[in-house]
Amino acid sequence: MPESMSIERRIMLMSLGAEVVLTPKETAVPGALAKAREIIEQLNGDGYMLQQFENPANPKIHRETTGPEIWRDTDGLVDILVSGCGTGGTITGISQYIKGSVEYNCPPLKPELVTVAVEPMEQMLITEAKGGQKIGPQGPHRIQGMGPGMVPKVLDLDLVDEVVAVHSDEATEMCHELWMMGLPVGISSGAIVKAAVNVCKRPESNGKFVVAIIPSFGERYFTHPMFAKVKEQAENLQKQPLPEPYDNRDYGFETTRG
Repeated sequence: MPESMSIERRIMLMSLGAEVVLTPKETAVPGALAKAREIIEQLNGDGYMLQQFENPANPKIHRETTGPEIWRDTDGLVDILVSGCGTGGTITGISQYIKGSVEYNCPPLKPELVTVAVEPMEQMLITEAKGGQKIGPQGPHRIQGMGPGMVPKVLDLDLVDEVVAVHSDEATEMCHELWMMGLPVGISSGAIVKAAVNVCKRPESNGKFVVAIIPSFGERYFTHPMFAKVKEQAENLQKQPLPEPYDNRDYGFETTRG
């Protein structure tokens, strides 16, 4: 995986017994995939590559689970779906289930569902693929979990009605807001919620039922730059003296009371 991925991801995989191979961050996911294919070739048939960016099982599970869950929990009232694009499986599978798909035998429950894809503003490849214009400088971004540096084959662009680009700084700011609300989410969730809020602010969204997908849990990102300030504060915390009857000299303080 790209060297820019969080330390927590590496630790989790290595704790499960995996050998982690890092690739240059400049090549994003395409570089990691190229390295993975090289490793597979060296294994002489003893390896298997799951290909989450191409595997039809990816959107299939969302047609079978996430889509029905959203339809059931909203009583069929969902009007707008806002989802990030990492592999493209989530947004594709949900949209196929609700909008309908002849290919996958999904009856049209709500063909007028508006599907909004979210991607980093610094890497607007899906916007470009849909015929839109890129905004600002393009290159590396800090929103782990989306913007893989390519348009995934799993992503059905025909189901995407709109693409909303969110800058890494905006995603970080929203992520902090969500934490203060008691929602410990990751950076990609911050981007998705920011996009959903922007969509909800539009006059035409008045009275609409908007569903935003939160796909990431924040504990995987404590070494991400967005936590740098809090990390420094946490590392510099000092212990405090205890009340009576404790003698704080026993714990490294100069006097009984600290």
